[in-house]
Amino acid sequence: MIRVNDNFQELPSVYLFTQISRILSKYKEEKGVLPLIRMDIGDIPGPLPKSVARAMKEAVDQLSKPESFKGYGPEQGYSFLREVIAQKDYRERNLPIDSSEIFISDGAKCDLGNLGDILSQDSVIGVMDPSYPAYIDDNVIDGRAGSLIDGRYNRVNYFKCVAEKNFSPELPQSKVDIIYLCSPNNPTGTVMSHQELEKWVDYAKKNNSLIIFDSAYEAYIRTPGLPKSIYEIAGAKEVAIEVRSFSKTGGFTGVRCGYTIVPKEIVGYYKDGTPVTLNALWSRRQTTKFNGASYVAQCGAAALYTENGRREVKEMTDQYLENALELRKMFEESGWKVFGAMDSPYVWAENPYGLSSTETFQKLLETCGVSTTPGSGFGREGEGFIRLTGFNSRENTQLAISRFLKGFKEL
Repeated sequence: MIRVNDNFQELPSVYLFTQISRILSKYKEEKGVLPLIRMDIGDIPGPLPKSVARAMKEAVDQLSKPESFKGYGPEQGYSFLREVIAQKDYRERNLPIDSSEIFISDGAKCDLGNLGDILSQDSVIGVMDPSYPAYIDDNVIDGRAGSLIDGRYNRVNYFKCVAEKNFSPELPQSKVDIIYLCSPNNPTGTVMSHQELEKWVDYAKKNNSLIIFDSAYEAYIRTPGLPKSIYEIAGAKEVAIEVRSFSKTGGFTGVRCGYTIVPKEIVGYYKDGTPVTLNALWSRRQTTKFNGASYVAQCGAAALYTENGRREVKEMTDQYLENALELRKMFEESGWKVFGAMDSPYVWAENPYGLSSTETFQKLLETCGVSTTPGSGFGREGEGFIRLTGFNSRENTQLAISRFLKGFKEL
């Protein structure tokens, strides 16, 4: 008899976005009256920035020649990319991050799941509610979440995020070992202030907790003064790991490349009390289980930091923000309570007609031919909301808006 990981029994049978994709496939087969406009998943419509495509083509050419071919690269990532990240994303903002604290990966989602390898299975985790479902699912698989009882895991601390407080998470009343924070937040699109982040860093220092800070959408922050990195908070390097992605800034959803910052100041302890830096543990984990992101992808990522690359990123993110803002305006004028879009590509809208998140999703799909994401899929506090993304063409966004305005009459 082959024994398997029993923790999978505690997971929902299907991952949220996989379930939505199945519903949409069935919709297209059975109805398909209107060409479907997808605003549910945070995918990039493309294309890649020209500077990225050019750099990747040059990298492929190098690999096609014996004198410039590269095989296995460093598991931590090539120094040319780690150095430019340290300089452009951190040192230019007066944040002392060294390239040896930067680990290149094949995407933020993978790192968010794999970080559990270096943390105790007994650790108590805490997540924002609502939040990206992978945070919990990863820990269910690792055995930290406990059992699912009445829709919640009994070993997970849920940080309640409500509209009245702009979805800022509440500090836990009991000790939490691993804290997941995301800003700009997925799904609500709200951004935590310096003062709000300071509370969490202070909590982590007082309680010997670790913050895993997901800042995959930092490039969308436009409001002056809002923090783009948790390391803008004094003392954060002692308690926080930061995870970033090139997917939503450079169109890398299919290319796959991101990075994680693991400061050398963060110290953990083995069961016998022996101290060890999390930087050393993560390096050991990566060299054992990971052979590095592809050379081609890393060359493309480095191109994002050139003058042309940065301009192209700004143009791309501006377009998606404009789409999100147009969606927000339309929902607000239609009487919905709306969050996000100001510093995020996500729009978080509360149904004013008393329908559940799932009912709203189904109604908008059937009447408008537009897919959204039910807010309940992100946690209990997401009930009554839907999430939409600005990741689309301007034409599709305008078409979706016109369909919504007609479809609202049937809700």
